[in-house]
Amino acid sequence: MKLEKTLKKQKQRREFRIRKVVRNAGRYRLSVYRSNNHIYAQLIDDTAGVTLVSASTQDKSIASEIKNGGNIAAAEKVGKLIGERAVEKGIKEVAFDRGSFRYHGRVAALADSARQAGLDF
Repeated sequence: MKLEKTLKKQKQRREFRIRKVVRNAGRYRLSVYRSNNHIYAQLIDDTAGVTLVSASTQDKSIASEIKNGGNIAAAEKVGKLIGERAVEKGIKEVAFDRGSFRYHGRVAALADSARQAGLDF
């Protein structure tokens, strides 16, 4: 039990450390959450506390195309979709919030495909 609490506190510290920098960037925040089966991305306006754009592997437009939502190919499609939706709304510059996840694998694939779709961060 003690180890679980320690790991949870370490995760919270990583999240707070990343978000402290990202929220002070003066841009919309591209927040990423990764589970074992899916990946989610949101564009958030922290001043108003509103989600502007969102995409995930559970969206109807992507869910039929992908077989497994927990792999790099699915993360690339989600990154492309969130990038396209953001550009449609006129959003080009964002701050990338990876949460407590390493910039590696699915998180990095989502970020790279969002950059290719037109986002700048």
